[in-house]
Amino acid sequence: MEKQSLINNLQGLLTEQRNPDTMDIDQLDSLGIVSRINQQDHQVAIAVEQVLPQIAQAVDLIVTAFKAGGRLIYIGAGTSGRLGVLDAVECVPTFGVDKKCVIGLIAGGEQAMFESQEGAEDQTMAAINDLDAIQFSSRDILVGIAASGRTPYVIAALEYAAQKGAKRVALSCNPDATIAEFADVSILPVVGAEALTGSTRLKAGSAQKMVLNMLSTAAMIRIGKSYSNLMVDLKASNDKLYARGLQMVMEVTGVNQKLAEETLVAAGKQVKLAIMMLLADTDAVSAQRSLAECGGFLNKALARD
Repeated sequence: MEKQSLINNLQGLLTEQRNPDTMDIDQLDSLGIVSRINQQDHQVAIAVEQVLPQIAQAVDLIVTAFKAGGRLIYIGAGTSGRLGVLDAVECVPTFGVDKKCVIGLIAGGEQAMFESQEGAEDQTMAAINDLDAIQFSSRDILVGIAASGRTPYVIAALEYAAQKGAKRVALSCNPDATIAEFADVSILPVVGAEALTGSTRLKAGSAQKMVLNMLSTAAMIRIGKSYSNLMVDLKASNDKLYARGLQMVMEVTGVNQKLAEETLVAAGKQVKLAIMMLLADTDAVSAQRSLAECGGFLNKALARD
C-alpha cells in the first residue's frame, strides 16, 4: 500500500486513535500508570459482552467443522498471531485433542513467536503458502485475527479460504474492520483507543485472548470434552495434570485414591474413561464403546447405561 494511503488508513482506525484519558500517562508515577491502564482494561469485558451472539455463531461453525472431520485454524500476525498459536497449543493438554485439531499460524513462521517479524504481515503469498503447508481444505474453519482489521497476510488467508469453500471468522477490534468483508461471521469487540497509542497488545490483545478462550473452550464443551465443568479429557502428560486427573476421578466417583489410581492406570490415564468404568461398573473396552456410541459425551453414556 502507498505510504500516504497507509497513513490515511491508520488514522481512521479506532485502535490507532489517541486516548484522551491517558494523555498525561508519561507524567505519572508507577502506581498512577498501572492504575490508568487498569481503568482502561475495565472496558474490555464489556466490549466482549456486546459481541457474544457473534462469538456463539462462530462456535457453532467450529463445532460443525469438527463434526465433519475438519480443523480449527487460527491465523494472524504479531500479537494477534501469537495469541492464536497460544490458544491452539493449549487445546492439546486441556482437552486431549490431537495437535492437528487446532492449529495456529503466524506471519513469519515459528521464529515470529519469539522475535518480531513486522514485515511478515504484508506478505500475502506467505499466507497462502502457510495454509497449503497444512493442507487446508473446505472441511476446516479459518479464524483470521487482526486488531487493526487490515493486515494483508490475514486478508489473503481469508480470501484463499473462501476459494476453498471453507467457513471464515474475522476477529478484530475496529468496528469497520476490512477483514469483516471476507468472513461469514465477524467478531468486533470495540475496546476503544489504547492507553498507549497504537499498542494493540493492550486492550485489543486482551479482548482477542478472551474471545479465543471462548471459541475453543465452548466448541470443545459442545463436542463432549467436559463433564459438568471438569476437564475430563485432559492429557495427563505431567505430574500436575496426572494429579488433577486423579482428583477428578475421586471427586466424581467418590472412590478412594487407591482405587482411583488403579482404574486410571487401567484406563490408560484417560480420566473420562476411568470415570465411566467406575460409575458404570464396567471394564475399559465396554466403557470405551459406550462413550464412542454417545459421541464422547460422558453424561449421555452414563444416562444410557
